Amino acid sequence: IDNWVKMQEEYDCYYMIANLHSLTIRNNPEELKNNTLKILAIYIAAGLDPDKNTIFIQSQVKEHAELGWILDCYTYMGELSRMTQFKDKSAKHADNINAGLFTYPALMAADILLYQADLVPVGEDQMPMIEQCKEIVHKFNSVYGETLTDPQIVLPSNKACLRLPGIDGKAKMSKSLGNGI
Repeated sequence: IDNWVKMQEEYDCYYMIANLHSLTIRNNPEELKNNTLKILAIYIAAGLDPDKNTIFIQSQVKEHAELGWILDCYTYMGELSRMTQFKDKSAKHADNINAGLFTYPALMAADILLYQADLVPVGEDQMPMIEQCKEIVHKFNSVYGETLTDPQIVLPSNKACLRLPGIDGKAKMSKSLGNGI
């Protein structure tokens, strides 16, 4: 988020609270709503200025799901099955291997492409997802011409922020791994 705060001074930024992505695990609806609002509060408390940025909740923009579906249709199962995040989460949660988890990269691509984003600030753990997004862009544009913007990855300049370890000292920090703050 520190990187985002710096970017708001130079770029026209859109920051999304990705609550549709959280549906890949079963959620209590009231808890999901409260967590979504807590994330909004964290963004603002960390220094994201709503007057300088567009901060929004993913599920309130139906075009995310619509473009996600279109991109699902342009993404091959073999490509999705190679994604390390899918493999890791499938192995750890064998009782919850669902279609949303499998097509997660296409929805993430929609989140980026809907806004014709040039730059996408992420940690290194998200690089495979952005590379998948770029593949989708190339495939889509080869059919329809230069329609979608090919986004570029922006990694944190602080090497310590490339991948935040969980509070257990292992893997990345993740609520689904139970090792987050």
